[in-house]
Amino acid sequence: MTASDSLQIQRRAIPSAGEWPAEMLPLLQRLYAARGVTDAAQAQPKLAQLHAPELMGSMQAAVDLLAEAIANNARILVVGDFDCDGATACAVGVRGLRMLGARDVVHAVPNRMLHGYGLSPSLVAELAPLKPGLLVTVDHGIACHAGVNAAKALGWKVLVTDHHLPGEQLPPADAIVDPNINGDAFPSKALAGVGVIFYVLMALRRQLRQQSAFAAGAEPDLLTLLDLVAVGTVADLVALDANNRALVSAGLRRLRAGQGCVGLQALIEASGRDVERLSATDIGFAIGPRLNAAGRLEDMALGIELLLTEDRTQAREIAQTLEQINSERRAVQQLMTDDAELAVARAVLSAEGERPIAACLFDAEWHPGVVGLVASKIKDRLHRPVIAFAPSEPGSDSLRGSARSIAGFHIRDALALVNAAHPGLIEKFGGHAMAAGLSLPHARLQEFQKAFVAVVESSMDPAALQQLLMSDGELAPTELDFRHAEALRLAGPWGQGFPEPLFDGHFQVARWQVLKEKHLKLSLRVPGRAEPINAIHFSGWRGNAPANTVHIAYRLVSDDYRGGGAIQLIIEHCTDA
Repeated sequence: MTASDSLQIQRRAIPSAGEWPAEMLPLLQRLYAARGVTDAAQAQPKLAQLHAPELMGSMQAAVDLLAEAIANNARILVVGDFDCDGATACAVGVRGLRMLGARDVVHAVPNRMLHGYGLSPSLVAELAPLKPGLLVTVDHGIACHAGVNAAKALGWKVLVTDHHLPGEQLPPADAIVDPNINGDAFPSKALAGVGVIFYVLMALRRQLRQQSAFAAGAEPDLLTLLDLVAVGTVADLVALDANNRALVSAGLRRLRAGQGCVGLQALIEASGRDVERLSATDIGFAIGPRLNAAGRLEDMALGIELLLTEDRTQAREIAQTLEQINSERRAVQQLMTDDAELAVARAVLSAEGERPIAACLFDAEWHPGVVGLVASKIKDRLHRPVIAFAPSEPGSDSLRGSARSIAGFHIRDALALVNAAHPGLIEKFGGHAMAAGLSLPHARLQEFQKAFVAVVESSMDPAALQQLLMSDGELAPTELDFRHAEALRLAGPWGQGFPEPLFDGHFQVARWQVLKEKHLKLSLRVPGRAEPINAIHFSGWRGNAPANTVHIAYRLVSDDYRGGGAIQLIIEHCTDA
C-alpha cells in the first residue's frame, strides 16, 4: 500500500491580488497571492530587506569573542557538521573569518562513525593538540552539553552558533547565537546553520568597521559567501521565508553568473546541470546530495576541503570522488529502502490493510549515514511519521535513529514527550518539527517503539493523516507555453514553505510509451491548444496502459533537451479522469 492510495488533490485558495507592476504575468500574481505574498517586494525580496543581525540574541557577546580573538591573533577553531548545511556553514565561517582579518583559522568536522553527532567529548579530545583560543560551532552545539563542558575544561572559550531547537537547559558556552532560543527577538526562525554564521559575520564586520579595522576601500565583501549560504539553506530544507529567499536568490545569482567558489562550480559541472539556468531545485536534488554523500558514507572533511579549495584541478578531482560516493550512496539507499518497504508491507498485511499511525524501522545491516533518507522515503510512501534506525557502527549495541514527519506533527516535540514519560530511554535527541535525530540502546528499541507510537496516537490530529497534494489550479491553454515556463523558473526560489507551483487538469492521451521499464512518457492534448504537449511521469509505469483521458497534477517546465522554446509537463500524480 502506498500513500497515493488515499492522496487527494486540493486546490489552494487564491486571495485577491495585491499591488503588482503592470508587466508581471497574471499567473505569477495568482501564485504569489496563494502563498501569502501581496506585492513585488515580498515576492522577490532583496538583501536590503534582510532582518538586522543585532536582533538576534547574544549577537554582541559573540561578536566580542570573535573580535578579541582576531585582535590577539588567537587560534579560532571552526567545528562543522557532517551534512550539507554543516559543511557550507564551516566553509562560510572559515572563509569569512579570514576575510575579516583572522590569521589563524582552522577547522574540523566530526566523523559520523567515530564521534557521532556534533561536538562530543571524544572529538574535543582529538582536537586538543590544536589548542584553540576560541572554538566556534556551526550548525550544532545547542544540544552538545558534554562537548562544550569538555572544551571549557581545557580552558577554551566556546561560541555556539546553531539553528536547532534548544532543550530545557543551554550548554555552558561563552556565547550562544540561535534564533530558536525562547525569547529571541529575531523574526526569521527558519535560518539554516549557514545563515546563522553568515549573520554573525555580518555583525562582526559592522563592529570592525566601527573600530576602523579596515583600510580605506579594503572592507571585505561578505556577499561573495552567498553561494555557500544558498546551497546550505536549500539543502537543509528550512522554510524559505522572505529572509531566506533573499539570501538564496542572491546566492543563485552568483552561481548563475559563474561567481561561485570553485568547489561548487566543480560540483555543478559533475552533476551535469546548466550553471546559467541553475535553480533551487537543482541545489536540492543534485548539488546538495552530492555534498551530503561525503558525510553519509565517508568523511565530510572531504566536502569541506572542496568548498575551501581555490585550485580548480583539485576541485574537479574531489567533485568526481563525491560523484562516485554519491552513486554508492544511491545504491545503498535503494537496498535499504527496499528492505524498509518490505517491512512496511508486512506490517500493513498484519494490520489487515491498515497503515500504522507511525513506523519504527530497524535493520542490523543498515548504514547509519543513510537512515535519514530511508525515513524520508518511507514517510512519503505512508504519509506517516517514520523513524529509521541502524547500529551506530557495525556490531554496536547503540542505535542511531533518524526521524521524519508529516505536516502538522512536530517530531522533535514528540521525542521530548517520550523522553519526559520515560526518562533515560533516549540517550540523546534533537532536531526540528519535520526532522530529528536520536540515539538509544538496541535492547530498548521495542520499548521505545511502543512509547513513540503511544505519543503519536495521543497527539496526532487525524486530519493530518489525509495526504493532500496542493494544486495551484488549472493552466489556461495560453499559459501552457515557454514564456510562462521560464517565468515560473525565475520567479522563485521555490522550496520548503514556499512550494514550487503545481497545477492540475484533465488531458487526452494521444500517445504513450514506457522508458527504462519504469518511466511513462505521454503526449497529451488539451482543448484550445493545437499542438500536443510532452509529459513525463518518472517511475509512473504501473504495468497498465493509461486511460484515454487522465487527471494529472504537474509542473510546467522548459524542455531543455529539445530546446527552441519547447515545454514539457513533469507529472507528480496521475489518475483516470
